[in-house]
Amino acid sequence: MKKRGKGIAAVYYGTGYGNGFPDVSRARAEISKDGKIFIYIGATEVGQGAKTIFCQMAAEILGVETQDIHFVCEDTSQTPDAGTAAASRQTYNSGNAVKKAAESLSQRLMEKAQNHLQLNSTHGLKLENHWVYLEDFPKKRVHFKELVKEDTLIVEETFTAQTVEMDEETGEGAPYWPYTFCCYGVEVEVDTETGEIHVIHGVCAQDVGKAINPELIEGQIDGGFAMGLGYGLMENIGLSKGEIKHNRFANYLIPTALDVPELEKIIVEDPSSTGPFGAKGIGEPVMIPAAPAILNAIYDAIGIRFYEIPVTPERVLIAIKEAQKEGKE
Repeated sequence: MKKRGKGIAAVYYGTGYGNGFPDVSRARAEISKDGKIFIYIGATEVGQGAKTIFCQMAAEILGVETQDIHFVCEDTSQTPDAGTAAASRQTYNSGNAVKKAAESLSQRLMEKAQNHLQLNSTHGLKLENHWVYLEDFPKKRVHFKELVKEDTLIVEETFTAQTVEMDEETGEGAPYWPYTFCCYGVEVEVDTETGEIHVIHGVCAQDVGKAINPELIEGQIDGGFAMGLGYGLMENIGLSKGEIKHNRFANYLIPTALDVPELEKIIVEDPSSTGPFGAKGIGEPVMIPAAPAILNAIYDAIGIRFYEIPVTPERVLIAIKEAQKEGKE
């Protein structure tokens, strides 16, 4: 017999290292003598799309296309430290560092343009397509190359996230800034004869602050849900007396495309006042509520609570038999 159930789970998540631990990112912006724009940052790309959104941020501020940004990262001989690709911190922390560096570079360009165009101030100057121009008189303009032909223009900026260590006596403090919020709803089907569980539908509502790149956000939600599904239903290293039994993909199961349902994704935009363009990081939050939502749906389907994961078919069958035995007694 196959039984269906629905479950939800929600999480709030503080991004960054937190609890008073120094959380610093640095970025450098540069325009070379030939007018090329470079962004240097030690942020590591691990598939979260950091390179893309950092280029988007810099391009937006400097008035150019993303392909005009030469992005350099993961090279400790050239890049300033931006902290680890952990704690869902790169979009917020390093994004702020990139934004500050691009803004400083923009200001330096306008100051040079002010002198070149013999203006009284930088008021009314705009950047677009490698030109600095006076908004009211667009023909009064100068190209980036002209402003840096004698010397490369370089600026470096630092962003430090707000974090306060929790007071051990009172439990008070501000360990994280910002927080992000996520909620999953899922529907599962449980086969009471085989113990197999299939997730047949899922919905995710994710607070992103401001969506810098909606397509990348949806990709992260898909990946996070797949990881949460595997965490809840199948992934088990089989640790026994310090030895990992499931040490290859032949016996360590992970979800495939056939295991992951079509997922409805709802992007909730509530801009963070301190985020770069209002954005928050969502790397880990999109994974965390998936397994609890699935376990709640299993309970709704068969009336049995599981407190140990993964909820494998064997565990389901054992739990059903024990419930039936207790019911008869």
